[in-house]
Amino acid sequence: MQYAENISLYIKERREREGLSLNEFCFKNELEPATLSRYENNKRRISLDNLVKIAKGFNQTPSEFLAEFERYYKF
Repeated sequence: MQYAENISLYIKERREREGLSLNEFCFKNELEPATLSRYENNKRRISLDNLVKIAKGFNQTPSEFLAEFERYYKF
């Protein structure tokens, strides 16, 4: 479970670090704000389709996004 919990935190921390509001990030990346909020607060597991959208929102492929996340949390 720690992986899923940490990726939730990472998405929120990274979005905030890049100066993006939840609504702004969602609008630009075709996500529902309520859905992203649930992901960021670890209330819902991330679907593959939305992981792709999130990664693209950070100008990365899903594999690049996950690799960076794993380096950040030292898995």
